[in-house]
Amino acid sequence: METRQRRPEELGLLQALSARSGADSPRAAPAPPGPELSGETAWCIGSQVALPFLLAGLGLSGAGLLLHYFQHWPVFTEMKDLLTLVPPLVGLKGNLEMTLASRLSTAVQAAVVGLLAAVAALLLGLVSGQGLDVVEAQVLCASSVLTASLAACALGTLMVCIVVGARKLGVNPDNIATPIAASLGDLITLSLLAVVSSFFYRHRDSQYLTPLVFVGFAALTPACVLVAKQNPPVVRILKFGWFPIVLAMLVSSLGGLILNKTLSQPQFRGMAVFAPIICGVGGNLVAIQTSRISTHLHLWGTPGVLPLWMKKCWPNPCSTFCSSEINATSARVLLVLVVPGHLAFFSIVSLLEGQSVPSERTFVLLYLLAGLVQVTILLHLADVAVRLAWRRALDPDDHCIPYLTGLGDLLGTGLLALCFLAHGLLRTGVQPGGPLDPAPGPS
Repeated sequence: METRQRRPEELGLLQALSARSGADSPRAAPAPPGPELSGETAWCIGSQVALPFLLAGLGLSGAGLLLHYFQHWPVFTEMKDLLTLVPPLVGLKGNLEMTLASRLSTAVQAAVVGLLAAVAALLLGLVSGQGLDVVEAQVLCASSVLTASLAACALGTLMVCIVVGARKLGVNPDNIATPIAASLGDLITLSLLAVVSSFFYRHRDSQYLTPLVFVGFAALTPACVLVAKQNPPVVRILKFGWFPIVLAMLVSSLGGLILNKTLSQPQFRGMAVFAPIICGVGGNLVAIQTSRISTHLHLWGTPGVLPLWMKKCWPNPCSTFCSSEINATSARVLLVLVVPGHLAFFSIVSLLEGQSVPSERTFVLLYLLAGLVQVTILLHLADVAVRLAWRRALDPDDHCIPYLTGLGDLLGTGLLALCFLAHGLLRTGVQPGGPLDPAPGPS
């Protein structure tokens, strides 16, 4: 794994740690660097994360409203597998852009994984009892490949601009780049998917359109690979960077299958609005925490060797959230943001789409509980996954963020579906084995 070149402020922290260690007895193990040594207190972390997190939430709310609107388009109603494609494609932009890989290698990965996501959606549809239409399968694959590639191009440029701007403003990019890029990324990816798939669906009778797309990408991909291979670090990404994003795509596709099976049922009214929000909030927060822990290890450790205060590869939840170490401080800050953030986003959605979403107090409490459970699990798994990746000399940014955001999609959609089921049971007073009275649909 390539180690990052340390910045001047990082070298200053290293000198401070060396001075402190020299003052201790030779046998004393170095204490974990806390907020006073890292220069980031809980207030500092919260103040940097809160505004981008809220701005990201506005984007996620917009993405939820867009999905609620797009689900009624003919292409979404006629091609059910397109709904299965939403979480993996929306998650793909984060898995590629949040890791700051080379733009050309990202373009190659986006096209290939976009095609694999479409194939996975088709296979999941077959397994769940849906039929397979060859023409619709071509439309789905072409839409997925083109959407993933266009989104990778747009979001890659945006991510670089955000990081450069954050450096010039003296702000930690780990705290702001992920939520801002992710919020705009959801809007861009969903819009591209709806427009591109509608275009291909309207011209599905053309015999040459979708084959032309496949031939064009098949010809372009080797050229991108040849140019990208001129950069040695990119060669490693092209060789070993596939497994995390492909596995994350498969996990996200399971969340997409849940979305596919629930949106058409009346008791899940409002599922389309809240799914991008709960998945996006969990993915954003766990990506921030993963990036912070990775930066911490690049600063204080050596690839393959964990610092003494992080020797346990399987820390317990108390260590993740309750210790005095800086990563536990950031975990607590991120967890505190969950409830007020979701309340703000819920209020926005209720204000704009009050007739389409449940607004009872019981559902709000269940929704907040689902968000807390999701983020708590993800933050703890981030602590474990980063340590395991570091022990294997793997860059956690590249290998952990895809897994965790994919798992966030699955947990988010699964817990959200349970919220709607529990709300229906509590509202009707029916036992879990009894029938449900369908909730009234939108007027």
